[in-house]
Amino acid sequence: MRKLLAFLGVLLAAHIALLQIRPAGAAKIASDETGGVDVGIVFDVGGRGDKSFNDGAYLGAERAMREFGARVRFIEPGEGSDREAGLRLLAAEGMDLVIGVGFIFSDDLGLLAREYPDVRFAGIDYAVPVDAAGQPIPPPANLAALKFREEEGSFLVGALAALVGNSKKVGFVGGMDFPLIHKFEVGYRAGVKAVCPDCQVIAQYAGVTPEAFRNPGRGQELGLSQYQQGVNVIFHASGSTGLGVFEAARRQGKLAIGVDADQYAEAPGYILTSMVKGVDQAVYDAIRLVRDGTFRGGIFELGVKEKGVDYIYDGNNRSLIPDSVRARVEALRREIIAGRIDVPSTK
Repeated sequence: MRKLLAFLGVLLAAHIALLQIRPAGAAKIASDETGGVDVGIVFDVGGRGDKSFNDGAYLGAERAMREFGARVRFIEPGEGSDREAGLRLLAAEGMDLVIGVGFIFSDDLGLLAREYPDVRFAGIDYAVPVDAAGQPIPPPANLAALKFREEEGSFLVGALAALVGNSKKVGFVGGMDFPLIHKFEVGYRAGVKAVCPDCQVIAQYAGVTPEAFRNPGRGQELGLSQYQQGVNVIFHASGSTGLGVFEAARRQGKLAIGVDADQYAEAPGYILTSMVKGVDQAVYDAIRLVRDGTFRGGIFELGVKEKGVDYIYDGNNRSLIPDSVRARVEALRREIIAGRIDVPSTK
């Protein structure tokens, strides 16, 4: 009898197991009905934990996972070809959307979008190529080039730095010395000059390769140098290199301005404000559009008017910004939105 019962138990277990087996196609249909999408994201130099650009991308993806069940796979590449390999792996797996976080992915995204026309791609800070006449070359139809008018947000924090600094000198520390970061410097200079024509902007860069975005030691060195020259406020656009600028601000009892995300928590009391980019919103929106079936390729630029860039003003830093200064900067914001101030973006 015990043998018979054991045999019947095996048969019952096998029957239950068979009930759980479905064709692969059926599983796909079931997941599609939930509204979920499969997304692959490859992070930029510095990776997660940069308290800035990459973390912003992660937050946007996390929100999509939380709000409508997006399934997101993250890849943090090493050096060189690892970045292209990460994108290619995700594309080959048939992701609904593959996102490259950072300008450094631009060429690879353009190539892969043509190679995998059925996969949607998005590039944060995508560097749009130009033709012989200097006109932008549109990306493939399945690639969204997501760009920000960083110069506009930088203009606002430049005005803020000059108005709060109580010095005729303000500082700027960039990461890699190349056109994208020049937009931050140029906009910042324009904002400083708009409220203090005779102010001097001391600008320095951490290097000429992507490694310049993850060198806090170099950031601290540049920050200390500028503070010792009489600068009271430094704006950094340098990824995790900027953490060194914040340490210099602490040591000198001066102020710094964060970038990409609200960086107040990195040096409470020493962060005047942060020039924030809506990287989180851009990532979230790209995923949402894929889910809704309305994703399209093209060049998309987000500035002050579109709330793609801004500066932080809240309970943490309100005491550092007098009401009169806040009013002046907000007036400049309105001028930019109205088109009466055209902020430069190139040297």
